[in-house]
Amino acid sequence: MPHPSYPKDRFDDLPSDTGRVGAHRAENPHIHRWVVLMWAVGATIVLIALGVFATLLASGRVTLFPTSAPVVEASPTATVVPVLDTTYEVLVLNATPQSGLATQTKDAVVNAGWPADDVLASEAGTDDFPETTVYYATEADQAAAAGLAEAIGGARIEQSSVYQPADDPEARQLTVVVGLDRTDAPAAQTPES
Repeated sequence: MPHPSYPKDRFDDLPSDTGRVGAHRAENPHIHRWVVLMWAVGATIVLIALGVFATLLASGRVTLFPTSAPVVEASPTATVVPVLDTTYEVLVLNATPQSGLATQTKDAVVNAGWPADDVLASEAGTDDFPETTVYYATEADQAAAAGLAEAIGGARIEQSSVYQPADDPEARQLTVVVGLDRTDAPAAQTPES
């Protein structure tokens, strides 16, 4: 390998018996290929991560300085004061597989003060209704529905015109749909050994 020629300096004037002429000029160290490869891989990973972050930032999926969400204060819910209004007609529907629940509920309604002629007990078209509910047609009927729900031992109330008489949509009627929560719990059966 040929030696390059360098300009002369004061270190070149050393006696020749030392054998160290030009020792201050070290050869360039050999760069190992694996070091170059590692630098290239590291730079690639950094560039890809920056690209992904910039894409997420540009698309709005990531924000550098998120603002706090505005605090929404819950408005107080209007509570309904139950009113026992026996001027309503009451339809009781048993929506469970257990027979006799409509009659039991009718008896509870009559015992609360409703005239027996104004309370009709019947079977519903389904037998898997989950929770006993008193349905009312308008907002004006809500307090009376809450009073009826209390009179039968507690029930959910819900506004719906589904159970209103089709021939008289202005009728004052409350509907009690008896649900599975009013059925007798089945007795636990133990397997015979």
